[in-house]
Amino acid sequence: MDQQPPLRVVIERFELRADKRLGQHFLLDANLLRRIAAAAGELAGRTVVEVGPGPGGLTRALLEAGAGRVIAIERDARCIRALGGLVEAAAGRLCLIEADALALDLADLSPGRVAVVANLPYNVGTALLLRWLDQLERIERLTLMFQREVALRIAAPPGGRAYGRLSVLTQWLCEVRCLMHLPSRAFVPPPKVASSLLQLVPRPQPLAPAPREALERVLQAAFGQRRKMLRASLRSLAEPPEELLAAAGLPATARAEEIDVPGFCRLAQSYAARRRAASAAARES
Repeated sequence: MDQQPPLRVVIERFELRADKRLGQHFLLDANLLRRIAAAAGELAGRTVVEVGPGPGGLTRALLEAGAGRVIAIERDARCIRALGGLVEAAAGRLCLIEADALALDLADLSPGRVAVVANLPYNVGTALLLRWLDQLERIERLTLMFQREVALRIAAPPGGRAYGRLSVLTQWLCEVRCLMHLPSRAFVPPPKVASSLLQLVPRPQPLAPAPREALERVLQAAFGQRRKMLRASLRSLAEPPEELLAAAGLPATARAEEIDVPGFCRLAQSYAARRRAASAAARES
């Protein structure tokens, strides 16, 4: 790949002032960018999806790490123009798409499985993760930069305030590992918070069996009133909470943050079974 101008030169040439509305914070340190690309694992011959390439720092690192093809999704027209030279230099290995990543399905980008590697815009990081959790059959692994608070929620174990619906859903479907922490000064402009790089590897099977819709409903009820005991917070499910909890082998006096992922899965199974029984009874009457 041809020698590219320094990122700061690209930023000045195309007037890429970070847009707060798009959650932009550019990472320019070449050593850090290479570390992130290396942390993503073996990329040779693989298709990599990147969201929010900005001036192209991580994009360059992914190409230099040997990615077979990088599909970069960017909604900022200024960055699209700035990346034109890199597209040419990559000689067919970089596909640049001007679009909102939340509106795209991975199936429309590549026929096979992809690795997702991205310094995610802060304002859509959680929404993108939840969308990708619905498309894990298309993903080998995700290596994603989040603001530290969100990363802690994703990786949180039971028992603390960070543990919540996002923790359970992600850990149910993926193995989660924190790879590194980055201070705010590593970015331009520096955000008000630090950032963390997580790697999520889809599990061959969910951590424990549970119907997805039932699990979502249970988590919404339990963490919607997380300060209350489950016997109170689960009343919104329109099923007797004590019976649901007893069937799942969980104490009625526990709070949501005290229940591990398998425990929530048992609760979701209990809830789904009650709903099926109620539906069957209604059909027979």
